[in-house]
Amino acid sequence: MEQQPASAVSRRAREITPFLVMDILERAQELERQGEHVIHLEIGEPDYDTPQVVKDAAYRAMAAGETQYTHSQGLMELREALGRHYWDKYRVSVTPEQFIVTSGTSPAMILIFGALLDPGDEVLLPDLHYACYPNVLRLVDAVPRYVPVQEEDGFQLNPAALGPYLTPRTKAVLINSPGNPTGTLMPPEWMARLADLGPYVISDEIYHGLVYEGKEHSILEFTDRAFVINGFSKVYAMTGWRLGYLIAPPDFIRPLQKLMQNFFISANPFVQRAGIAALTQAEGEINAMRLAYDARRRFLLAGLAKLGFRIPVPPTGAFYVFVNARHLSADSYALAFDILEKVKVGVAPGIDFGPGGEGFLRFSYANSLENLAEALRRLETYLAQRRPA
Repeated sequence: MEQQPASAVSRRAREITPFLVMDILERAQELERQGEHVIHLEIGEPDYDTPQVVKDAAYRAMAAGETQYTHSQGLMELREALGRHYWDKYRVSVTPEQFIVTSGTSPAMILIFGALLDPGDEVLLPDLHYACYPNVLRLVDAVPRYVPVQEEDGFQLNPAALGPYLTPRTKAVLINSPGNPTGTLMPPEWMARLADLGPYVISDEIYHGLVYEGKEHSILEFTDRAFVINGFSKVYAMTGWRLGYLIAPPDFIRPLQKLMQNFFISANPFVQRAGIAALTQAEGEINAMRLAYDARRRFLLAGLAKLGFRIPVPPTGAFYVFVNARHLSADSYALAFDILEKVKVGVAPGIDFGPGGEGFLRFSYANSLENLAEALRRLETYLAQRRPA
């Protein structure tokens, strides 16, 4: 087939930036195919299997023939279960009509941005953020505006610092607590202040349920003028199931539903049945996972500090440790690849999470204590090799 000239590729496709952690993962997989043993601390994916009650629910649904389209917003039973979950956990009332169930949280982002933002509208992002946010915003021709975040603020978006970044085109502020890549929580009083600023608040709550110190809060505790992105991937160890959802103000539901009908139709019915089981039957296994993550968190924090990495803000949620590695290199992408090639430990480069992340590395502790211990031994070897004789 004749190669198309570069100019034939759309502007969106040309300008989208790569997801750098996937570059690391894909190189790690190449090394594994060559027979190397790589320890994966780069990817944000639980190492646990999905709870058996969840898998059983999916099997039963498939056996019963639940393999057709559902309502575009999702099964009513799942939306009702989600409503009960938000009431039990946050004491906020969300009707089933305010939920749209999606195949993972990425479609939820596309739907919200598509329904809320016109070309040129601006969204304020903390300059440490999930790597894909800006590219999904650009997909709808919106403008991400980065707000620097400070160590003393736990790398969370401080409402007091937003004044210079607010313009007549500011349509929304996007927050993530517990945050990726830092694992830190936003104080509830900051959420309340953000809710009073004027723009809509979009709250990515995907790491709720994975908190070890303090308490996570939903933006819906402070305002109805907000959107929530959430899903089952992290806390329920269901990444490959692709099950997420959004919550939106009532006035946005019909526009969101139209986008859902046209672009995604509906989430898989048997996966939605699995989601109901996760919400209603998997509490014991989820609590056990959370306790294990906490033990790993403490172990990795101590080990990395002993190796000389500075940890500006210890994480209290999610499953990441964000460390300052500027004493090793100012190029986090090159450093991550160097660590992978020399000692076969995958880590995420800080630059993947915004310009403010340059010189940092993100370590995931969604791995066994045995693998974390081996990774620390390998990192010790790597650091010894870098020191002058």
